[in-house]
Amino acid sequence: MHTDRKALWAVRQSALPAVVRPCPDCPGTRHRPSGKIRVNASGKLLDVWLLLSCVNCDRTSKVPVHERVHVSTLEPSRLVSYENNDPAAVRELTISASLAARNNYRLDWDGTWELDVRTPLYALDSVAPLRIRVVFDLPAPVRVERLLMLGLGLSRPRVRRMLAHGLVLLPPGLGTKAHRGFEFTLHRPATPPSVSAAEVPALARWPHSEPLGA
Repeated sequence: MHTDRKALWAVRQSALPAVVRPCPDCPGTRHRPSGKIRVNASGKLLDVWLLLSCVNCDRTSKVPVHERVHVSTLEPSRLVSYENNDPAAVRELTISASLAARNNYRLDWDGTWELDVRTPLYALDSVAPLRIRVVFDLPAPVRVERLLMLGLGLSRPRVRRMLAHGLVLLPPGLGTKAHRGFEFTLHRPATPPSVSAAEVPALARWPHSEPLGA
């Protein structure tokens, strides 16, 4: 659907996910990245580990990233980032779903994200649809229903009624968890049947920002 009314919602990183796995020294199961990567060289062979700290007892543990790999198999820039504890490399390894699967732990994304809503200021008398693009700074699995509740400032029942009345055209299911960008369309009829005025977002009161390009 073509519309010149566009807005951007961004899922921003507020923290890195916790690594959930048993601690050998205490009953704790939650670990945070220490900010360090250890590289051990034995001739031309390398071992690389992501270092974690137990939230409960502060014990340091290692997550194997590369084991006994030849130095030539790693790009020089990547090896330098490992050796210098580059924050971007630490972040990349911490949020890696494949690394978590390979080492049999899970990532806890609670408290790791916040929604940055950038919605242009439009006239209340306009009933043209609003296309909203949702982008992710990190692959946190966020329930679509939760995103709409936060972005629209509405309760769960109101979001569901808007969907039922066709005021929200949503590609992913309301109960699904998204971790990649998607778009949806918000309709704001002047007098929506069977829906109270309180259930239609007051677009004119949303924060102002520049519309996205086509």
